[in-house]
Amino acid sequence: MKSNGILKPFFRESWRLYVSSFTLHAVAGIIFACFPKVLGEFTDRLQAGELTMQDVAHYSLLLLAIGAGNAVIGGYGQYLVMYVGRWFEFITRRQLFAHFSELSERFYSQNGVGKMLSYFMNDVTNVRESISRGFNQMMASTLLLFSCIGAMIVSGIPLYLIAASVCPLVLIAWIVTRFGPAIRKRSLKVQESLGAMTEAAEEQFGGIRVTKKFAVERIMIARFGIYVDRIRDNQLSLVRLSSFFQALVPFLGAMSLMIALALGGYLAMTGTITLGNFVALMLYIRLLINPLEQIGNVINTVQRSSASLQRLDDLVAVQPDIVEAKDAVPASLEQGEVVIQGLTFLYPESSQPALREIDLVIKPGMTVGVVGRTGSGKTTLVKLLLRTYEPPIGTVRVGGKDIRELTLDSLRSQIAYVPQDGFLFSTTIRENIAFPKREAGQQEIEDAAKQARIYDNIIEFPDRFETKLGERGVTLSGGQRQRTSLARGLIKQAPVMILDDSVSAVDAVTETGILRTIQEERQGKTTIIIANRISALKHADLILVFEGGRIVQRGQHEQLLAEPGLYATLHAIQEEGSRHAAGH
Repeated sequence: MKSNGILKPFFRESWRLYVSSFTLHAVAGIIFACFPKVLGEFTDRLQAGELTMQDVAHYSLLLLAIGAGNAVIGGYGQYLVMYVGRWFEFITRRQLFAHFSELSERFYSQNGVGKMLSYFMNDVTNVRESISRGFNQMMASTLLLFSCIGAMIVSGIPLYLIAASVCPLVLIAWIVTRFGPAIRKRSLKVQESLGAMTEAAEEQFGGIRVTKKFAVERIMIARFGIYVDRIRDNQLSLVRLSSFFQALVPFLGAMSLMIALALGGYLAMTGTITLGNFVALMLYIRLLINPLEQIGNVINTVQRSSASLQRLDDLVAVQPDIVEAKDAVPASLEQGEVVIQGLTFLYPESSQPALREIDLVIKPGMTVGVVGRTGSGKTTLVKLLLRTYEPPIGTVRVGGKDIRELTLDSLRSQIAYVPQDGFLFSTTIRENIAFPKREAGQQEIEDAAKQARIYDNIIEFPDRFETKLGERGVTLSGGQRQRTSLARGLIKQAPVMILDDSVSAVDAVTETGILRTIQEERQGKTTIIIANRISALKHADLILVFEGGRIVQRGQHEQLLAEPGLYATLHAIQEEGSRHAAGH
């Protein structure tokens, strides 16, 4: 397996352990290779009638010592490499997670959770098996193979008999070059289909409630069955080829045994070699068969692991779209104004700009409201301010500095972003609220919960703030999840806060209370509120109306109501809906 992405730096750190293991396996192989020679000598003395009870005890203890030495020394050599394999698994999974954390939102929009889990579970395990168990078996088998051949040469067995006996083994190299690439290619298909199945399973488990509510279990089972069938077909294709490959290697060993039996038996009968040499030769060839089978298994494993290693190397080769400049400076959002000038932005996978010619100045302490139809570019603007996508050079400035010249950590740490979906972790409510501020005390957490109007709901739970949430916060309702997420944003007390339709799942009365609290608590701090309801934006210092990626209107509430346009239309529709609801 060749790799410059994952294995090269790992081997640079662990080569000493591999050398130590190799040495121990070599010593164990040499010791074990003496086994047939001792039995051959025992046979010759027995045939000559020179064997005594003392000799029997001597040879028995010698065989015991050979077995014990091979077990202890070879066993420790095996332990070293197995230890290295687990170490590889540990550091590689940490490395992958760190790499995932650096990748941008674009990567996650193109790759599902199941695919990423497949890297962590299947691919890392496959490579670990190859460099630990596979390496152990390859070392032990290869060294035993050469030790046996060397022992045969020095034991007095004719060289032509040795050459004839091991001749079929030369074909192993041809078999490897013939079957290896095909096994690797089919193994790659298996890993890709496993990743697709894991991704589909993760999606279906996440949507199981929707499935049950619509009573479409059979449809989902059939859909998932497609992925399972694909894995079955790919695995059977791999098994057919690898099984044929593994069967050929022992067959070559059997050919060697047959030649040794026929030719060696003839030479023993004619007196060319002794009976002891013939017995030793048969034992040597028999010892060679097991290493050959092991080598076949290892080569098969290595070919499969090569496919996983290729996937891992391709993954770590992916570069993040958002790269911090070498001379980046810390951002200062408390006093610096945000200036957007001539901003036109096109998503990499799109043919139409999401934003067109945006010009905007947000002064420190302003409250800016953003409204518009779905897909008008509101959230895209936020993503560019957070640099989850990269804006064009010179189009977004913070405190006079291009946003691309600021350090990512300082920029994002000074912005509290509260999205509409309100993602929560499967831990306690307290830990979810304190997520951006781990050192926050209980009183600070409770204050944030009160500001987000979620405190009363929390204290109704038996464990209150220590209540553990289910996956993605399913313990809470949609409105409760949004308010818990809002509390998480409020506790950060950041210079800039962005509410991306963050109170859409709460009633109008609660929304009014939350916005009033935010207005009071964030005096002198910048707040950007994206909302579909006009009622959430009335108090803003500046309201922006987006349409088709452009700002088509801007001003304060009363000013925008007085002029014809989308804002007045949305307000009229929402006010009419409110009066209709009140009438009922």
